[in-house]
Amino acid sequence: MTSLTLVTGGTGTLGRLVVPLLRDAGHRVRVLSRSARDHRDGVEFVTGDVSTGEGLDAAVKGAGTIVHCAGSAKGDEVKARNLVGAASRADGPHVVFVSVVGADRVPVVSGVDRAMFGYFAAKREAERIVEGSGLPWTTLRATQFHEFVWTTLSRLSALPPVLPTWAGVRFQPVDAGEVAARLAGLALGAPAGLVPDVAGPRVYPMEDLARDYLKAVGRRRLVMPMPAPGRAARAFRNGANLPLDGAGAGGRTWEEFLAGRAR
Repeated sequence: MTSLTLVTGGTGTLGRLVVPLLRDAGHRVRVLSRSARDHRDGVEFVTGDVSTGEGLDAAVKGAGTIVHCAGSAKGDEVKARNLVGAASRADGPHVVFVSVVGADRVPVVSGVDRAMFGYFAAKREAERIVEGSGLPWTTLRATQFHEFVWTTLSRLSALPPVLPTWAGVRFQPVDAGEVAARLAGLALGAPAGLVPDVAGPRVYPMEDLARDYLKAVGRRRLVMPMPAPGRAARAFRNGANLPLDGAGAGGRTWEEFLAGRAR
């Protein structure tokens, strides 16, 4: 019988790229969605919510693998706890989890840290929940997607005349398709624990990303680096959000992503 893989967040930026890769590899694919959807393209859609746990027991039933892509700005530890709880009550599927580079190196110890970088603490706690679940597991940490950088800069540039950036901070943005390919490959393989990070091909100062973005969208703003307070921001300036070994994947650069958005 063909293996069944459940994908949470299967309609999001990452999950919608993972789903066809698994389907084309011969897996039956089930996508968890918060709203009812018709089955299409050989993919089964079920209704449920990892934030509340609603519908998860039915969603995980029969799944040999779960690819957990349902992340958000906060609450990822709650989602992980609900999901592994349902998985533990089922047949003990292999949980493949996507986290963020720096989850273990960005300290979130104050209110200022949590307001700006609480996502990293939530991801690290979600990692611990998956690791300690007793289920077979694989965790992949990725740097920020090009789409995340685009959205962040769009919000920061909404009000003229300036676009504030975090002084001294660098990013190594990655193509979501590259991450999807790695996740699909991990889902098709045996549980591997914490695997090597995935990152984009180049490291950029945030100011350079901002100037490239403004040029691409035709906005005129003064790019203004500003110091961010707190230990988490200091860790970012020291490169905690970059892979320790400096490794980067192939695939699209930031410039190529911008060119694609401009078409």
